[in-house]
Amino acid sequence: MRKQFAFVGVGCVALFLMAALGSAQMDKAAKPSPAANASCDLGSGKSITVDYSSPRAKGRKIYGGLVPYGEVWRAGANEATTFVTTSAVMVGGTHVAAGNYTIFAIPNKDKWTLIISKKTGEWGIPYPGAGDDLARVDMKASSLPAAVENFTIAFDKTSGGCTLRMDWETTRASVDIGKM
Repeated sequence: MRKQFAFVGVGCVALFLMAALGSAQMDKAAKPSPAANASCDLGSGKSITVDYSSPRAKGRKIYGGLVPYGEVWRAGANEATTFVTTSAVMVGGTHVAAGNYTIFAIPNKDKWTLIISKKTGEWGIPYPGAGDDLARVDMKASSLPAAVENFTIAFDKTSGGCTLRMDWETTRASVDIGKM
């Protein structure tokens, strides 16, 4: 009798785990703007990590449309985009101490502005305001050879650190980040 109960118990636990796993996978697949991250290894145990949600273009006009030019944008979707650096870095020539930050962007056709905010832990919008800005840094805007469906933040390794880039639609915005 005990063997039967043990067998039924193990079967119930297995079914529960399979249902939970399936539900988690469905939730992940169903999200229109899934979670994503990017990181740059600066060496000697130092790194930069960006966590964001990656919206899809879905045939929409992105910059100058869904994301207006000249206005603060949360640089992603859903929760605020975080920027965590384990050591002091130079972002586009501006000193940023080790710590946790939120990033926003102001897109324009020819140049973007990256906003590094000291306020953390909020939803992606509204922008907390200039009073919480640690820095505003110019970003280079350039055209991509082909459209990018998924908003993507990535790092390209350089000799002095890395380049942070944001790609979506046919636009790339980038800024160099150097070690201190």
